[in-house]
Amino acid sequence: MATHRDKKLAEERKHQSMQNGTKASQGQWGRAWEVDWFSLASILFLLMFAPLIVYYFIMSCAQYQCSVTAPLLDLLTGNKHLSDIWNRTPMLTSRAAGIYSLWVAFQVVLYMSIPDFCHKFLPGYVGGVQEGAVTPAGVVNKYQINGLQAWLITHVLWFANASFLHFFSPTIIFDNWIPLLWCANILGYVVSTFAMIKGYFFPTNAQDCKFTGNFFYDYMMGIEFNPRIGKWFDFKLFFNGRPGIVAWTLINLSFAAKQQELHGEVTNSMILVNILQGIYVLDFFWNEAWYLKTIDICHDHFGWYLGWGDCVWLPYLYTLQGLYLVYHPVQLCPAHALGVLVLGLLGYYIFRATNHQKDLFRRTNGNCRIWGKRPEYIECSYSSVGGTRYHSKLLTSGFWGWARHFNYTGDLMGSLAYCLACGFEHLLPYFYITYMAILLTHRCLRDEHRCRSKYGKDWERYTAAVPYRLLPGVF
Repeated sequence: MATHRDKKLAEERKHQSMQNGTKASQGQWGRAWEVDWFSLASILFLLMFAPLIVYYFIMSCAQYQCSVTAPLLDLLTGNKHLSDIWNRTPMLTSRAAGIYSLWVAFQVVLYMSIPDFCHKFLPGYVGGVQEGAVTPAGVVNKYQINGLQAWLITHVLWFANASFLHFFSPTIIFDNWIPLLWCANILGYVVSTFAMIKGYFFPTNAQDCKFTGNFFYDYMMGIEFNPRIGKWFDFKLFFNGRPGIVAWTLINLSFAAKQQELHGEVTNSMILVNILQGIYVLDFFWNEAWYLKTIDICHDHFGWYLGWGDCVWLPYLYTLQGLYLVYHPVQLCPAHALGVLVLGLLGYYIFRATNHQKDLFRRTNGNCRIWGKRPEYIECSYSSVGGTRYHSKLLTSGFWGWARHFNYTGDLMGSLAYCLACGFEHLLPYFYITYMAILLTHRCLRDEHRCRSKYGKDWERYTAAVPYRLLPGVF
């Protein structure tokens, strides 16, 4: 069945490409149609080792006080065997399964059953029903934007419980951290597998599906562009934002509560991590409508990369700084703390201001002012899979005149600030900035490869006008 469908879609793509002369742009809008050996090798590596990487970091904190080298040294010197480490690892418990099931079900209810009301009384906030970008097949999906509302309801209930209801301990997440890891893995694999099966047998929009014929690549990168159940349950929007990002700030609060319980205080480093990462999470939900225009929604298909990544990788590795500080309560000197705060806020300002400039430019179709001037831009055009011709503008003013992805530069500054809050005694907190640097650099290259195929010579004109990707004058 898959082979027949692949051939049929390939014939349709070939016919459309010949008819519209847009074969290159169609082939590269979204993920790849064909898989080279390097991409396949990378995907096999991630499928095999990404779950082990998450387990290794979490285990190193639980058993080795967050040392990333001690477990390896124990194994290499024969002091311990893998079975010794595994036998000390907490297994899946019915309590953790109940907690996680209730958590996910609660987020589904908030996502599906309570239309957004925040946009009715919060000036400047865009919520409710919003349209996404045009898909490769020319479809414009509608989304119920209510992430900020879900975050607020969740955290009001959390603080109400911590303050006077006392149904459960604020340390509940930390106390069940590894058993919850198994729950998150189960959900991640179930969702990813279901998405692949759905793409083959009952896709939401068959024209927005991509089949390479390689099982591992299709499983990892996804087949469907926007898999949905019913009219409103969109897999990408839900799993990108909920349950992982809503949980991010709750996880940090639970770590802070555990630090208080174990050490009798919450250190200024833990407070900084909670504040800076809390700003990032709140920004995400305040600008959830803007997120519909980002690479995750506009280009990525939904597979293991997003399904498992949002369920496991994000909540477990993006919170390593808070976890580390439970075991190592770092109290920063005033100058160090101030430096971390300034770097984090400056990074956030650059990240938000850069994205705001682009969003303003899009919303007004260039009829706006950036840094007090009329914006400069490059006119370009592209075609959808169906052959419809679209016109667009590439901004070359403001921060977007400094570098093509200067918003990522701000993101990296904020990421570095989280790590610096943890001091310099261990490597583990710095995994985050290392990972983000690799991720965002790769995303730059991946995005530009698609844009080059999508816009053709117009993209060459754009890169000539803005020659640097991240750091002006450097890269």
